[in-house]
Formats: sequence, structure tokens, C-alpha cells
Amino acid sequence: MQPFPSQQPNGAPPAAAPRLPRVVVDLEKLRHIHCGLGQFSLHFGRELLRAADRRFEPVLLLPRGAQRHFPGASFEQIGVAPWRKEVVLRVARRIAQPLLPRSSIAAWHVTNQMSRYLPLDGRVPVVLTIHDLNFLHVAPHDEHLRAIGRKMADMQRRVNRAAVIVTDSAFVARDVAEHFDLGGRPVHVVPLGMTPPVTASRERPAFAPREPFLLTVGNALAHKNFHVLFDLLANLPGRKLVVAGKKATPYGEFLQREIARRRLADRVILPGVVSDGDRQWLYEQCEAFLFPSLTEGFGFPVLEAMQCGKPVFMSRKTSLPEVAGDHGFYFDSYDADAMAGVFRDGMARFLADPTFGPRVREHAASFSWTATARGYARIYGQILGES
Repeated sequence: MQPFPSQQPNGAPPAAAPRLPRVVVDLEKLRHIHCGLGQFSLHFGRELLRAADRRFEPVLLLPRGAQRHFPGASFEQIGVAPWRKEVVLRVARRIAQPLLPRSSIAAWHVTNQMSRYLPLDGRVPVVLTIHDLNFLHVAPHDEHLRAIGRKMADMQRRVNRAAVIVTDSAFVARDVAEHFDLGGRPVHVVPLGMTPPVTASRERPAFAPREPFLLTVGNALAHKNFHVLFDLLANLPGRKLVVAGKKATPYGEFLQREIARRRLADRVILPGVVSDGDRQWLYEQCEAFLFPSLTEGFGFPVLEAMQCGKPVFMSRKTSLPEVAGDHGFYFDSYDADAMAGVFRDGMARFLADPTFGPRVREHAASFSWTATARGYARIYGQILGES
């Protein structure tokens, strides 16, 4: 039998515990669960439900059916709907705001700078996560200036609405401060987490070379700077290069023309989008990972290669040095001879030190979604007035 509730001295039942402050967390990108923001939403959402720890009550903004990604968890949810989008609420807010009672929502987390969802009540404090400003750093032919201006104005409106800004890296924090009027708003850095690697394909993918090969991963976009690796290959006879990622892009077409022009068809493989298992096979079997990207908000591929204990050679650009630290090797120039020198020296150091592989694995493991969720929970607590 369940015991009767204890009584207060005056015979009245005990007062109900005060309700925890409700924090809405926008996980709308779960509708694209295999993309970067979808994966962020999945892993961050799961860990945040644990990190709440009776400090606040997460209220998840979810697309239809997305609750299946949180089996066994109990939480309140808000369904994604067209009428909840800011384009609609912006108009409704002007009319309704003076008539609105105080919202039961204590805070609202906009989890990416492209989100279309904000609270109706303009008094609800907003945490805004800005993952990157890559659109400002791509080659001019990839973005029209007018489109950039519209994006900047749109993001400035979100910054103006926010109480706190959060970024994935110190580089993005500096980038945001340089390009937007923060109006004194604090900017916090909360690094992203890494998930355990998937199981690699058992068989060698049909496109994969049998000879030693180098690897890079990413969609063919101009800021990835993959073409400089063709110059590097000229100084590394006998090696092949796999560029795994979406290639049906203007830059992908440029890469294919360059491969033909330089007669590298027998040395450079562009398989396009690959399965998770095949990508993991490539990480585990490659000789080294190369990442000459010019701009990254974080740099997951670097850590994914490090999870496999691989030597990583990358740009000394944007967020990459703070992600890899002194566990990677850096290109300070894209001159072919200079890159080859960095590669040879780095490989010699890697092969001479049997502890190097275990150390890069340990470094990658230090980026956890648990730490990410706890970092955000602390920020929520500051907004909610926790002592």
C-alpha cells in the first residue's frame, strides 16, 4: 500500500512542490536527422534531458514523430507548426503583446542561427546559439552580396532578441563580435561533443584504393579548399587521395575538371556521398587525414579522424587550431612544397612516437555531449537566476 501523504500541523495536506522553470529547446532540425544540425539536435537533446537534473524542465520543440528519438524519456513537447514561425508571430506579437499574461516559459533556446522559431511573448529571455558565419567567408561567387546582406540583417534581429549568445568555438565568438552589434550581450563558448564512431563496413568499399591513401571528408564547397591537395599529391608519389562527400556542386564540378586537366584520374577518387560505414572504413584505413578548409565553425571531421588515432594535417585557420590543439599538424601555406614538408615532418613524428595515436584518441574523447549539455544547463541557470 502507498502511505497517506503526511499532514501539515494544521491538518492540511502538504503544499505541492513549486514547478520547475520551463525552458523551451528548439530541436526542429531533427526533421533532417542525418545532417549536422540534426545530429546536434539529437545528441544535445538526449544529454540535456539528463543534465536538467530537476534544475529546470526541458520543453522540446519537435517536428512530428521526433519523440521516438528519446525512448524512455519523459518530457513536455511543443509541436512544430507553420503558425509558430517567427514570420507569423512577428505580426501577431505587435497586436497581442500588451494583452498577453506572463508566460509560463522561463527561457527559450534557439539552437541554431537559422531557426524560424521564437517565443510569442517578447519578455521571455532567449539563448541564441550561432554555430558559424561561414557564409561570410566563402568565395565571392558562392554568395551574392545582396543575399549576404539579407542574412546579416536577419541574424542581427535574432541577436537583438537574445539575452545571451553561445558559440561552439572561440573563433566563432570573435567572428560574431566583429560582425554584429551585440549591445553588451554576453557571448559564451560551449564546445560540441563527439559520439562513438559507427561500425566500419566489413568489406573494402568498391571505390576505395588498395594502395596507401590519404583522406579528406566534406561536401564539395569552395571554402573546403580541397583543390590545394592536388598540388600536394604532386610531391607525394605513390599515394592516392579520396575526397568523400557530396560532389554535385559547382565546386565539385571544378574539382572534376581539375582532376582531368592535371591527369589525376588514377590518383584522386571522388566517390560522392558515402555510407556511414564506408566513411568509417576510410577513417580507419587511411594513412592520414587532410583538412585544408578555410573556414569552419567547429571541425567535426578532424576529431572523427582523431577518434581513429590518425595523424591529421589541417589549415591553421578559424576554429581548427582550438579543436585540434597540439595534437595535429598545420599548413601555414598552401604552396605545394611547403605542404609536402609539413606532411613529411608530421608523418615522421607520428611514426616515431608510439604514443601519438593513443593521445589523439584521448583528445577526441575529451569532447563529449554530456559536457556540452552541462555547459548549456549552466547558462540556463544564469538566466533563471540560480545562485
